[in-house]
Amino acid sequence: MDVTELLEAASLLVPEETATENDLTVRDVWDHLVADEWEIALGLLEQLGDAGPLPLSFWETLAGAAEQLRMERSAAWCHWRCSEIRQGVIRADLTLRPAGESRRTTPIGGAGALRPMWDIGHRTPEGELSVNIAALWVEQKPFLEPGGRALVRLVPLVASGWRHLEPGQRIDLYEDRSVGGTALVLEVCPPM
Repeated sequence: MDVTELLEAASLLVPEETATENDLTVRDVWDHLVADEWEIALGLLEQLGDAGPLPLSFWETLAGAAEQLRMERSAAWCHWRCSEIRQGVIRADLTLRPAGESRRTTPIGGAGALRPMWDIGHRTPEGELSVNIAALWVEQKPFLEPGGRALVRLVPLVASGWRHLEPGQRIDLYEDRSVGGTALVLEVCPPM
């Protein structure tokens, strides 16, 4: 399929009554498709995807369109959303430790490449710390500096190990033996 067909197919998966905070609807997407404004249509569809749960096929189709348009960050976001549907997602408020207090001296890239370890309360039979791995996406920022704070999305490597988390819990990020940051869990969404 070409990019127009992919965007049209994705738009057909959005319920007509879905609207964003700015009252954008799928009709607005069609206005841009008719005018061959594919990048704008893609951006609107991404926003509509945040307005309510949409099926895996919506995000897969959008990812294909973003790849054809060579919009790397949009493609990464759409693939990320596919992972959230398959594995579940934890939204959290993360504060990294300052550069002098942890291993990290450079910013974390925001587009889901980092897969740190997390202390989410599991222990070995001997009582030692047992960490779990989750990929990390920084919301609304291209990166997160040491000492910085941001809303993040976590996609667990193994979803079953994260089922016990609840909003309000604190979890710690590890990249080595020292705590690299602390996150307050805001939302836990299981796989769909």
